[in-house]
Parts: sequence; structure tokens; C-alpha cells
Amino acid sequence: MPRRFFRLLSALLLAFALALAGCGNDDAAEPVSPEEAAPPSTEVAPPPSPPAAEPERPQRIVSLSPTATEVLFAIGASDQVVAVDEFSYYPPEAPVTDLSGWDPNVEAVLSYEPDLVVIANDANDLVAGLDAVGVEVHLSPAPAEFSSGFASIIDLGIATGRLDEALVLVEELKAEINAMLDTATGMAVRVYHELDNTYFSVSSASFIGAVYSAMGAVNIADEADTEGYGFPQLTEEYIVEADPELIVITDQVGYTTDDVAARPGWGDVAAVRNGNIVMVNADIASRWGPRLPQFIAAVAEALQTAAEPDS
Repeated sequence: MPRRFFRLLSALLLAFALALAGCGNDDAAEPVSPEEAAPPSTEVAPPPSPPAAEPERPQRIVSLSPTATEVLFAIGASDQVVAVDEFSYYPPEAPVTDLSGWDPNVEAVLSYEPDLVVIANDANDLVAGLDAVGVEVHLSPAPAEFSSGFASIIDLGIATGRLDEALVLVEELKAEINAMLDTATGMAVRVYHELDNTYFSVSSASFIGAVYSAMGAVNIADEADTEGYGFPQLTEEYIVEADPELIVITDQVGYTTDDVAARPGWGDVAAVRNGNIVMVNADIASRWGPRLPQFIAAVAEALQTAAEPDS
């Protein structure tokens, strides 16, 4: 054969061998994903964020609510209280001033440099005035029943950084009150609670009335409180006709139980006839706070006596 033919044959064999070698390496030639091709990351994950710090406990509290003042001292916030209103005279160590909760003055309140002001109602646009200068306000209105009263104590504990102490106080009050109610319920005595000599009273829509209701008493003011206000004004004729078996007055009305008994036309009222007119401490009766069990105890005793007039 010619030498040229052998060269051509050798070239063809070499090309064929190279083609076979390429087919045998298909797996090695597979493409890789960008993630696989990228070098391993050296980025370090940031450390977890530390837990948020608790809000700072207010250090200069002004209380314009006698009820709130009693609660503040009961939950251990006495060192934080720098001023209280003119009627917050309990406990005795409360820093009483001439500040008014009924007719508050923004400038007078700010003179104590408060970082928290506790109020029972927003009179004279006090909230707006304090908010304008960045002073925090905590509104603690009078509750209408036991549950909202306990909730108001807890809310005040949160606002002052004394939540644990507030929870303890609530549990103690619940236990004490429930123990009294367990032994004093079911006394369906007709009761009239008199607030003043113009015959304003309390219905079951008020927290004072809630105490009577919890004991099973029949509040003669309920029927007159058609709007559920809690403090209806009655008339002498209405009271005499309702014939209450127990009359309760406070030590701030300016008259005595004997004065009530001597009212013309009241002689046939069951409470007068049986001598069941009692006087209670006005502050304890009107404030939902640590001393509430004292009011409940007084009411329970009076109801028990009225329920057994011949004993």
C-alpha cells in the first residue's frame, strides 16, 4: 500500500480513539450549580439580640386619687410617691399637699416634677396639659364591681413597676373578701345606703352597691337607678315606701343615726323600728383598696343583725 494511505488510516484511528475517550468522561463534565461552584461562606451569623430592658420604674409619682394613694403604699411604692392630693390622708405617712383631684391645676402638679401622675378622672383637661410636656398619666377610675377593682390594682402595679407586689395584694384581698362572703351571703335584707341628707344613694351599679349585692341584700335604690348611673337620688316618700330593713350612713354626713331615726314619718320603717341604722367610715366605704375588707366586715355584721331583728 502507498505510504500516504497508512498516514490517513493512522489519523482516522487516532481521531476515533480520542472520541471514545471523550465519551467515557461525560460524568466528570456535568455542569455544577452556582451554589456548588461558589466557595464556602465565611460569614459569621450575628449574635442574638439581648432581651429588651424593662421600663424604668417611675421615681416621682404624684397621686390625685385617695384610692390610688392607698394602693400605691400597699404595693410598696411609697418611696416613689412625692406628693398626693388634699384628701389622700391615708396612710398617715402619705405626703399630703393642697393639690386637688377635683379641680386640678397643671402648673401646681408640675411643680413637684413628676414622671408619673395618677388620677381618678380627667378634670380641667389635666391629661392634655401633662401630655403636652411629656409627663405620663395613669387614669385609675372608680370600679363598678370586684373584678374591675382587682384589675385596677394590677394596672397600677404595672404602671409603677410594682406588678409582683400588686398581684400579691390582689390575691390577699380576694382570699379575705371571699372568706367573708362565704359566711355572709344569702341575707336578703332590704338595704338603703344614704350618702347625704338629700337622699343620694348607691345602686348595685356602683362598687359600694356591689358589696351589698354580693351578700344577697336587696338594694332599694336599684329600681330608681333606671340609667345604671350607680348613684341615684331618692325621695323620702320612695324610701319610706320601700321600707328598708337596714339603713347605712357614713361618718361624714354631719348627722347621727339618732337623727335619721327621728325623721318625721320614718317611725314605721323597719330599720328605724328595729334599731338597724349603722354608721360606717366614709373613706373605707368609698375607696376601693386595701381597706375594703373592713367595709365588708361592717356590712356583714349589720346585715346579720337586720336579718335577725328578734335576736
